[in-house]
Amino acid sequence: MDNAWVKKNLFKGCCIWLLLLTNQLPAQTKFEHACDSLRGYVSDYRSCYDVTFYQLDIKIDIATQTIVGSNTITFLATQVFNQLQIDLFANLAIDKILFKNQPLNFTRTCNAVLVTFPYSISKGAIEKITIFYAGKPIVAAKPPWDGGLVYTHDTSHSPWISTACQEIGASVWWPNKDHQSDEPDSMLISVSVPDTLMDVSNGRLSEVTPIGDGYVRYNWVVSNPINNYDVCMNIAKYEHFNDCFEGINGLLTLDYYVLKHHLKKAKKHFKKQVKPLLKAFEYWFGAYPFYGDGYKLIETPFLGMEHQSAIAYGNNYELGYRGKDLSQTGYGKKWDYIIVHESAHEWFGNSITSKDIADMWLHESFADYAESLFIEYQYGKKAANAYLVGKRKNIKNDAPIIGTYNLNKKGSNDMYYKGGNLLHTIRTLVNDDRLWRDILTGLNQQFRLKTVDSEEIIQYINQKANKNFTKIFNQYLRYKNLPTLIFKIENGQIWCRWNADVVEFDMPIKIKYQHDYQWIQPQTGWTIIDVPVSYFNNIEIDDNHFYIQTSYQ
Repeated sequence: MDNAWVKKNLFKGCCIWLLLLTNQLPAQTKFEHACDSLRGYVSDYRSCYDVTFYQLDIKIDIATQTIVGSNTITFLATQVFNQLQIDLFANLAIDKILFKNQPLNFTRTCNAVLVTFPYSISKGAIEKITIFYAGKPIVAAKPPWDGGLVYTHDTSHSPWISTACQEIGASVWWPNKDHQSDEPDSMLISVSVPDTLMDVSNGRLSEVTPIGDGYVRYNWVVSNPINNYDVCMNIAKYEHFNDCFEGINGLLTLDYYVLKHHLKKAKKHFKKQVKPLLKAFEYWFGAYPFYGDGYKLIETPFLGMEHQSAIAYGNNYELGYRGKDLSQTGYGKKWDYIIVHESAHEWFGNSITSKDIADMWLHESFADYAESLFIEYQYGKKAANAYLVGKRKNIKNDAPIIGTYNLNKKGSNDMYYKGGNLLHTIRTLVNDDRLWRDILTGLNQQFRLKTVDSEEIIQYINQKANKNFTKIFNQYLRYKNLPTLIFKIENGQIWCRWNADVVEFDMPIKIKYQHDYQWIQPQTGWTIIDVPVSYFNNIEIDDNHFYIQTSYQ
């Protein structure tokens, strides 16, 4: 089959040809996944260029809930090409795409845009295109889970608008290369709003400029790589106050943007919450990754989101998660869940970012586990263990935690509580708390401001611990079932074995039958354990540190 013909017709709705062209998509990929493939797969049209800079410039019309603007994409050509893919939801119109002041031809399929250049771009060339667009972005039905733009009003009836687009994708409101594997090195975000309002976006505010017709432009400079879904705008009649934190890398600026009627409450609440968590996380993970862009909390009309250096906050200045303790131990009501969890994402999710949303556990499992580390730093290890165990009641074991690669499909929401307990188990198996902390800080040194996959993180942990945890990670991440430890009595002795999906699963575990816990090394075949038969019904699993099932024959 002619390869050129395949490429030519790809964007005419026959994305199944992508399978024939590359033979790299997973076996379960079907024709009905064509649109998902365009979003989730790094085809030649995406791998041919590396984004180095975005210059997003938009103006919002609140009355009509529309935006108009442009995004200039500066890129490095990684190979010779004359076509590339960008992404923008189909309900948003593209007026034109300019290259060296000349319009480019483009075609649209699903939410993808294939741009054709008049000649081949040389490998190593640095070029730029500007996409001019307009329209009414999707309004989020249930943010942040069902994403898009959020429109509401504050108590004084002033407009209050935010963005939340992690799973639906940043291309729901602005054109970009909408794949987590490619982040710009830096970015300029310019948002024009009515002059009675303020826009707060990522990075640092560099300029506020009146542009006429009752509008003012806010320019925000992001000096670090940033993933697309983190890019945000937050528009309201905000009150601003600030503080600073003496951290590992010096003075970190803390900026807060809240609604006027919450100002007094916010000052008191943020003062108590933010510095302790930053101190704890710098202890466990190393320096906050974005000193250059600062740390911000921005009040939003939805619960929260880890927008890099501009965290969305909507937990109503309450302790816990919407006033509740997810663990039902009491420890979850001692701190503001949204501030702690979303701030943890500055390290895991924003600095260390998964290349594919299928590996979203790298964001959420580590952030979930970070909550317990914060508790440990504040209240001790026993409290942290209780918190993690208490959250197990929320685990469904309904599907694998790792999703489907190349199709923009995340895995089970068990990536939160089950993923946190998995990391708790790995720490127990490392069996050296100093080394475990070195592993966590080492991850944030080795992979700082990088995109990664599961294998890179797991191999790093294996290498630093000098132990192989791959089978354990695979069982908990790639299968929905918990491993089951089976005990039986035979020939006057106690035997045990693992029942697991992973071949030759062999996780060590701690048990107690009288006084102290001892390590045993079950295999998938029957193994004798050194426990008197009289204690068969009194064997205790160390379930403070291991999340498994048990069975007795």
